[in-house]
Amino acid sequence: MTGEPKVRTVLGDIDPAELGVTNAHDHLFFASKLLPGQELDDPAEAAHTLLEFKSRGGAALVQWTPYGLTRRTRELAWMSEEVGVHLVAATGLHRAEHYAPVILSRVIDDLVREFVADLTEGTQPADLPDEPRTGPRAGLVKVAGAFHTIDSHARLTMTAAAVAHEETGAPIAVHLELGTAALEVAELLCGKLDVPPDKVILGHLNRNPDPRLQREIAETGVFLGFDGPSRANHATDPQLFDGIEALVEAGHGGQILLGGDTTTAAARNQPGAAYLLTTLAPRLAKQLGGDVVTAMLVANPARAFATSWRK
Repeated sequence: MTGEPKVRTVLGDIDPAELGVTNAHDHLFFASKLLPGQELDDPAEAAHTLLEFKSRGGAALVQWTPYGLTRRTRELAWMSEEVGVHLVAATGLHRAEHYAPVILSRVIDDLVREFVADLTEGTQPADLPDEPRTGPRAGLVKVAGAFHTIDSHARLTMTAAAVAHEETGAPIAVHLELGTAALEVAELLCGKLDVPPDKVILGHLNRNPDPRLQREIAETGVFLGFDGPSRANHATDPQLFDGIEALVEAGHGGQILLGGDTTTAAARNQPGAAYLLTTLAPRLAKQLGGDVVTAMLVANPARAFATSWRK
């Protein structure tokens, strides 16, 4: 790689030190056919959520909404400028079940080209594939594993993500279905496809709260996403704190990223992105110390989402 590492936001590349307190995984916009009636597609509500996040001390939010799921990157750019919060958008592809066949068929045969164009030229709505790429550039590639395995769709998208990383330097963020198949994903991306571990972020590790497994995953060197803290039915709140504490004590605190993944509050009757700062971070600070938690919110995401961009 050449050049100084930068975080690619919807308003342009910034120095990692400018990122500040970061929600490392959330969604201001997200609409999937799997979630009828729960679409996140209201710019006014998203702006309100972002304002609330900022009022609680938030400075940056990374939206993990990939291609074809209503990521609304132009609205992200507008909100970032108006509200004064750094936003990072995603390219990539989620699990196949999230897509209508007509959307998937447009890109499935040339994923690398789509990912690289989103990262280097600009984004466009999935339902307007012939429109010029006038949307802001994405700053990461988001892909997804399957439940306890890497199915053919996941293997295809992860392989394309690895090639896109090789061409651009972009970080790769992975949705782990209920927190499973993390070791398999790390082995594929880092072992077989030669993506550096510090360019891989595995999300939803708190949804599979096995301390021995989490320690083994950490030893691969990837970044560890602990997100969705408000979803008690996913065994997150009850075991999240001890799991993070064990990883910190084992020397892996520098790999931990904290995110809400709580989405827009009105859409899903959840507390919203600010929950990360109003509830989770203070509780963690009591257990681990404020400096440790600040590193998870500031220093760790500054490293995870920065890269020396090749294009």
